[in-house]
Amino acid sequence: MPDTEERLSFKDMCARFEVTPRTLRYYEYIELLSPDREGRARWYRPRDVARMTLILRGRRWGFTLEEIRQWLLIYDKQGTEAQMRLWVKGADRQLGRLREEARALEEAIEGLRRTRDEVAESLRRK
Repeated sequence: MPDTEERLSFKDMCARFEVTPRTLRYYEYIELLSPDREGRARWYRPRDVARMTLILRGRRWGFTLEEIRQWLLIYDKQGTEAQMRLWVKGADRQLGRLREEARALEEAIEGLRRTRDEVAESLRRK
């Protein structure tokens, strides 16, 4: 491994991405990350840092870990263009899900607001 390639320790990786050790170990367990091991120490290469960035971005946008895994596997096997095509399809699907969730939340907010207003009004009349 070239000396110029920056590697992060397990602790540094947790701190950089603000994740718990349990989360980082889990991502390794399900083979989303594959750090170098030297004895008990784990060292994360730039590839792992890039993958972690994509994993956390995907999670924030509501993708499942399996969807993220497929996206990362496509890159490894078929390259960037295939990965981007799969991502666009997944993003379109996720945008639909998020729009539906937003609609459901708006309905819940409106229902809660109406009920709150009714209860507040009944208290004012007493």
